[in-house]
Amino acid sequence: MMQAPELPPFDYQPQPYRGPSAEEVLQLRRQFLNPGLFLYYKRPLMIVEGKAQYVFDEHGRRYLDALGGIVTISVGHCHPDVVEAARRQNELLQHSTTIYLHANIAQYAQKLAAKMPGDLKVCYFVNSGSEANDLALLMARAYTGNYDVIALRNSYHGGNAAGMGLTAHRTWKFNVPHGFGVHHAIAADPYRGAWGRDDPHAGRHYHAIAADPYRGAWGRDDPHAGYRYAADVRSLIDHATSGQVAAFIAESIQGVGGCVVFPENYLKQVYEYVRSGGGVCIADEVQTGFGRTGTHYWGFETQDVVPDIVTMAKGIGNGAPLAAVVTTPKIAATLAQRIHFNTFGGNPVVCAQGAAVLDVIDREKLQANALKIGKQIFAGLECLKAKHNLIGDVRGKGLLLGIELVTDRATKEPATSECAQVLENCREMGLLVGKGGLYGQTIRFSPPMCLHQRDADFLLDVLDRSFSVV
Repeated sequence: MMQAPELPPFDYQPQPYRGPSAEEVLQLRRQFLNPGLFLYYKRPLMIVEGKAQYVFDEHGRRYLDALGGIVTISVGHCHPDVVEAARRQNELLQHSTTIYLHANIAQYAQKLAAKMPGDLKVCYFVNSGSEANDLALLMARAYTGNYDVIALRNSYHGGNAAGMGLTAHRTWKFNVPHGFGVHHAIAADPYRGAWGRDDPHAGRHYHAIAADPYRGAWGRDDPHAGYRYAADVRSLIDHATSGQVAAFIAESIQGVGGCVVFPENYLKQVYEYVRSGGGVCIADEVQTGFGRTGTHYWGFETQDVVPDIVTMAKGIGNGAPLAAVVTTPKIAATLAQRIHFNTFGGNPVVCAQGAAVLDVIDREKLQANALKIGKQIFAGLECLKAKHNLIGDVRGKGLLLGIELVTDRATKEPATSECAQVLENCREMGLLVGKGGLYGQTIRFSPPMCLHQRDADFLLDVLDRSFSVV
C-alpha cells in the first residue's frame, strides 16, 4: 500500500460489523443479482456505515466519500435531523398514496416551491431522476402538442426507455428501439468542442488561481462560444424537425459526461431558439441542484435562465428514493387530461426526509460551504494540473468538480487506464472518487456539502500522491 496522508480527526466510532464478509457478499451478488450491476475497484469495496462526509468498511476503516453516493448525499451521511424525521414518520404511517390527504406531501411541496424562481410552483413527486425526466417529456409533449425533443450529446438523463433515448453516450444505450423524436445537438464542451478555451500548457501562479479559480486559469475563454454552440440547436430545429418542437432538455452541468460546464450565454440563447419553435425548456437538476454549485441554489441559475420544467432527484432526499418535477400551473394542468398516478411518489416518509434536507441546507449554510470548499479544491486541482501532465482540464462549480485526464495535452487522447489507476490509488489511501466521460477519463468529485477545509487538504494530498505513481 502506498504511504497515505492521515485523515482529519473525526470524533466518531463506527459500530462493530457482524454481518457476512465482503467475499461472501460478492458471491451472493454474483449468484442472485443481475450481472449488469457494475463495481468500482479491482478489489470491491464494501461499505457498511456512513457518518457525515465519511463512510466505513466492514473492518471499520474510514474513507472520505468524495463521490457522495454519486452526487446523492447532500447534507452528510446519516444526518441526525434527517434520520430523526424519517424515524418519526415511520412510527406513524409508512405509506399512503395521493388518493388520500396527508400533510407531509402538501407541506413539502410548499417548501420546495418556495425555493424555485418565477412561476415554477407546482410539484409532482416520483422516485428517481429517470422517472422525473420521463414525466417532464410527457408534460412537454402534452402541453405543446408537439413531439420532437432536442437533447445534447454527452448527456445522461436516466436508464429507463425515455431517459436512454435522451442520453447520448453509447455506453449507456442498449441496442433496442428508443429515442423516438429525440435529436441530439452538439455538446457545448469548452474543452473538447470546436469553441471554448485557448488552453496553453503552462498555468498561472497559485495565488492568481486562488483569487479567481473558476475563470481563465489556463487561457482565454472564447466570449462567443455559447452563441456558436447554441446555433446548432437552431439548425436542428430548422433542418431536423417541422420547425415546431416540444422541448429542449439539458443538465445544467453534464455530470456523467464528465462535469462539463457550458460556456456563458449558451442556455440563454438556446432557450430563446426553443421557445421560438413552440417548445418548453427543461432543466435536469438531478446532480446540480440544492446548493451544490455554491454560487446558486439551482444549476440553471448559473446560466441566468428560468426553465419551464425542472427535474430533480439524488441530493433532494440525501439518499431517499425521492425525485420531483416542478413546473408552472399552466403546464402542470396538462396532466389533468388523463389519469396519472405514482404509487410511491410523495410517500410520507420520503417527504419528511426531503423537508428535513431543505432545512439542514439552510440552517447549516451548506450552499456557502460548497462555494468555499469548492473554490479551495478547484484552486488545488489547478495547481496539480501544473505539476502533473496527465491532467488536461479542471472544471466544475462548487462541490461538483471534474478533472479530465489525457495522455497528451495536444491531442487530448483520453487517459482511460490511467484514470482507473488513479481511482485505485485513491481508494488505497482512503479517498473515494468517481469517474465519468465517454471513455471513463474524467475523475469526478461530488462530496457531501458538509466537507471541511482539512478534508479538502486531504483530498488534494491524496490526489497528488496518486498521480505521482501512475
